[in-house]
Amino acid sequence: MRSIWNGAISFGLVSIPVKLINATENHSVSFRQIHLTDGGRVRYRKVCELDGEEVTSAEIGKGYEDADGSVIPITDEDLGSLPLPTAKTIEIVAFVPAGAIDPLQMDAAYYLSANGVPAAKPYTLLREALKRSRKVAVAKYALRGRERLGMLRVVDDVIAMHGLLWPDEIRTAEDVAPEAGVKVRDAELDLADALMATLGEVDMDSLHDDYREAVEELVAAKAAGELPQRAEPEDTGGKVIDLVAALESSVKAAKEARAGGEDAPVAKVTSMADHKGGKRTAAKKTTASKTAEKKPAAKKTAASRTAAKKTTAKKSTAKKSTAKKRSSTKSTPRKRTSA
Repeated sequence: MRSIWNGAISFGLVSIPVKLINATENHSVSFRQIHLTDGGRVRYRKVCELDGEEVTSAEIGKGYEDADGSVIPITDEDLGSLPLPTAKTIEIVAFVPAGAIDPLQMDAAYYLSANGVPAAKPYTLLREALKRSRKVAVAKYALRGRERLGMLRVVDDVIAMHGLLWPDEIRTAEDVAPEAGVKVRDAELDLADALMATLGEVDMDSLHDDYREAVEELVAAKAAGELPQRAEPEDTGGKVIDLVAALESSVKAAKEARAGGEDAPVAKVTSMADHKGGKRTAAKKTTASKTAEKKPAAKKTAASRTAAKKTTAKKSTAKKSTAKKRSSTKSTPRKRTSA
């Protein structure tokens, strides 16, 4: 894998040469902008808004727009003269429990690779220290022209770094939560717990992007000159639902979906009749259903007995008839025919 940054981890007086490698990659399908009339590519051109002329990359610099709209030019030399101790260093500033980092702060992820044979020992030392302490390292580093915050943790046998947003870049959740006063009953919580238990856990490696696969199939079909089938979107919005009924249906559907899978413990769902004090009604319904199940079996048994009796009677009649014929044959004298 190609490194995107070379520097060192500063761990007190210990310096560990490392390479920074992207830990993730984007698999989303990208599209081009085209002219609908003839299918030609539509490209962006950088044009100066004062003279209307197209400019090249060599003619483009940086500028900061002030509050009054005026633009202040900033050169690379200006930025290079700024005191930035983390320009080539990942400077560890603290070690904290992993739970102290808010997941909202997490940004891009990288792998840190030991750069050279001498870096192997201090790299391993830091990795094992992180493992044993069960903590993560908070560090500062510079990348793409700005200083950033990072979190170092161990993934398998590698030190990984997550870019973190600065605390003042996280918005508060003010006015996001539902209005106060909404209450949830214990029965609804029990059903929600049952649904969570029934859905169970998932192998993260088994998850995949269904939308991307559908887009790829669409592109392949159109490239082959086929007319893709259009699925009608489901109307899932704007409907008032019975929360309890929806939860009960969800638990049932989840159980049926998992019925053919691995043997996993399935949560026992208590019926709403039990929660509302209707145990007797539920018991009567259960008894009635069991009786209804037994009745067909009883009828079948009676019918079987009747059929057996008829069969026995027929066999007895047949035996008597055969005995009479034999008796009449013996009592009748045979006539001798003279020659």
